[in-house]
Amino acid sequence: MDQQRTHDRPRLLVAASTFPSRRGDGTPGFVLDLAEAVASEFRVLVVAPMVEGAARHEWIGDVEVRRYRYFPRRWQDLAEGAIVDNLRADRTRWLQVPFFFGALAGALLRARLQHRPQVAHLHWIIPQGLVGALVLGSVPRVITTLGGDLYALRHPVLQRLKSRVVAGARYVTCMSGDMASELARLGADPERVRVVPMGVDVDPLRRAGEREDRLADRVLFVGRLVEKKGAAVFLDAVRELPAADGVVVGSGPLRSALEAAAPSTVSFVGALGREDLATQYARAAIAVHPSVPAASGDRDGLPVALLEAMSSGCAIVASRVPGIVDVVEDGVSGILVPPGDAAALREAIRSLLEDESLRTRLGEAARRTAEAYSVEAISATYRDLLRETAAG
Repeated sequence: MDQQRTHDRPRLLVAASTFPSRRGDGTPGFVLDLAEAVASEFRVLVVAPMVEGAARHEWIGDVEVRRYRYFPRRWQDLAEGAIVDNLRADRTRWLQVPFFFGALAGALLRARLQHRPQVAHLHWIIPQGLVGALVLGSVPRVITTLGGDLYALRHPVLQRLKSRVVAGARYVTCMSGDMASELARLGADPERVRVVPMGVDVDPLRRAGEREDRLADRVLFVGRLVEKKGAAVFLDAVRELPAADGVVVGSGPLRSALEAAAPSTVSFVGALGREDLATQYARAAIAVHPSVPAASGDRDGLPVALLEAMSSGCAIVASRVPGIVDVVEDGVSGILVPPGDAAALREAIRSLLEDESLRTRLGEAARRTAEAYSVEAISATYRDLLRETAAG
């Protein structure tokens, strides 16, 4: 880290509620990846909630990270994973919500006064976008929505708040065309909406691909163990495929129930760091992404895990849902099946297990498609947006 080298760059404030406690700890790292990528042009400060094992203040490369406490340490767990899912899993966590919003407001206000940012990049409409709109004053804002904040939280009051947030942003970025349409329904100016998925760090995937051999019977599921990811559908599909060696990577509130219902051919390995996850991708013949709409209305935008699996050259089987259909072409770069249809998912997996040439063809096409979604490619788009926003 060279603080002198970053001193004269435009100052960028980044805020997110999901951020790794340390590099490669298994927490989705797309916010950190993007912050590091744009740090070549901006002096970046990341504001994030405190999580177990994290430092209150640190530098990760050229990125300064400040974390805020929001509840007594013994019970502070609202931001350990996805906030909305944590609230659904344990209603007592609602007690932490007002304190979380207050602490976030204080952290952003301090960052505004001390860091004096020329532009703010706020991940999630609620809470970061909402609180930023209240306390950042005239600092121009880029808001990124990742799915759950847009599709869930459908109460009319929350919908009105989200409309105010996106209307006040200089730009709003989202993962898919369907999300852009949803933003338009909230009243966002289409001229200020950009479809820009999160980028994939391909280096660990390449290293793993060079050292590992694919296992012809390995079928991989990667995702947070919540309803919208469709892990239950995956388990139903492989239950009648004794030849499949299933692996589930991820953690979440449904893990215990899913493990109890899983067939003996499926193993659960929990959340993995980046290098270990890359190894799982490199060993898998097939990666499955059976996304489904949750009962709450929540659904995926464009899963980063899908882009990682494609980048690693896995043969893809995925649900035919908005976002996924933007990048997976049925029969060309993967196989698409109706969401929630375990029988169709089973037959697609079976066809790939029985046909090595088909797996190879689809995997190579997936890898080529995913080249457009590397961190390097995506960060160039974000640098342009942030540069334009900072310049007014």
